Amino acid sequence: MTTATFAPQDLSKRVAPGTAVRNILTLAWRNLVQIKHNPMELLDLSLQPMMFVLLFAYVFGPAMEGSVDAYLPVLIPGIIAQNALFAGMSTGFGLNTDITKGVFDRFRSLPISRSAPLVGRIIADTVKQAWSMSILLAVGFAIGFRLGTNVFALLTSFILLLTFAVLFSWTSVYIAMKVSEPEKVQIFGFVVIFPLSFLSTAFIKTTEGIPGPVAWVMDNSPVTHLVEAMRGLLVGGPVLEHAWIALVWGLGIALVFAPLSLRAFKKRA
Repeated sequence: MTTATFAPQDLSKRVAPGTAVRNILTLAWRNLVQIKHNPMELLDLSLQPMMFVLLFAYVFGPAMEGSVDAYLPVLIPGIIAQNALFAGMSTGFGLNTDITKGVFDRFRSLPISRSAPLVGRIIADTVKQAWSMSILLAVGFAIGFRLGTNVFALLTSFILLLTFAVLFSWTSVYIAMKVSEPEKVQIFGFVVIFPLSFLSTAFIKTTEGIPGPVAWVMDNSPVTHLVEAMRGLLVGGPVLEHAWIALVWGLGIALVFAPLSLRAFKKRA
């Protein structure tokens, strides 16, 4: 008696574009609904941003600017940008969790688009980042931060931040595809994101007084340009040049890591 073996079918060829979109939206909704069954994730999306705003404002504000109110125009745009970078790590963490727990193996047996699990995760995490940004702004407004521009500029700041975050999140997607445990994605976040966010003007007005080589790195950091564009949109100041440079950085990062991520994704999922 011989044993028959069956090769996995390429289900992606059977999926029409409209069906693929529905698959993506369904899996994005699945990732969002999980929050209901995991309240700790909602606390992480809400309490952590609140804690960071309050600690930085009341601990560093008086020392750096003389008062909390004077420091808030510097702090709020910077901490929103930093939070977006860290939130982007959740994309990689969630993907790696699904892969290591066998969830992606189940998806492979379904007649759905092969890209739906990946794209659905990215869309869901983008919605979560918008929620975190809203929490940060709400806490900022509650303790004295005031919008120095208008509602259109505020909405533009959301679009800019989320666009950069999606482009940058491909780094975490690639790491998620290469490591064996979700915790290793978090380690990447602390090793890379922490220095990247603090080697910028996220929490200071200017690099004046900082040693030359360090100041050069900070002035040319993509995070600095993102933060300065956010400050211009929320408080007032130059926007266009900083926004374009930040987006070019983000696009460059995506052009490097997206193909690598997709290649690794095909191998693992």
